[in-house]
Amino acid sequence: MSESIWPYSTPGIPDDLFDRLPGIPMTKCEVRLLILGQLRMRSHDLLWDIGAGTGTIPVELGLLCPQSKIIAIERDEDVAELLQRNCEKFGIENAEIIIGSAPECLESLEQAPDLIFVEGGRAVKEILQYCWHRLAEGGRVVATAATLEGLYGVSESFADLQVRNVEIVQSAVNRLEVRGNRQTFAAVNPIFILSGEKLS
Repeated sequence: MSESIWPYSTPGIPDDLFDRLPGIPMTKCEVRLLILGQLRMRSHDLLWDIGAGTGTIPVELGLLCPQSKIIAIERDEDVAELLQRNCEKFGIENAEIIIGSAPECLESLEQAPDLIFVEGGRAVKEILQYCWHRLAEGGRVVATAATLEGLYGVSESFADLQVRNVEIVQSAVNRLEVRGNRQTFAAVNPIFILSGEKLS
């Protein structure tokens, strides 16, 4: 990790330290902290991050748990290059990036993950169904949704899969912004964060 970029042991990297691409959404810092808390990653866990996008979650977890293994899945080649660039920028060495569409690209992965993080998407039900059967016993699954339709879809999938100890959190974050000669609070787009465990 480069001391000049993020010299701290705690998470919460400011958004502007990440490289960005126009039109590519990024999980904002405050929401990211909620997701990291719900993932509850242990030092040697294996995480599948599906729809890794800009790479904020792999970077944060890569710094927090350098002995862990992170498989970051991204279907868009340009976005995957951005993800790789951010991992390199922060000196992340325990993240492997796979370019492809889930769940098809997951079939070549042999080791069962301890954690699964699904960042929305159109095929979220299919992805959750596949990943759940690959998830290690006692593992955790976390999924995000930005719309009510997405919330319903993930909730239905959790019910069908009999996910245990389900928690649902909706973020509600406001940031101070300067607009002209005035200061005001602007809302960060809220998302739903759903999590649960695979128990026999």
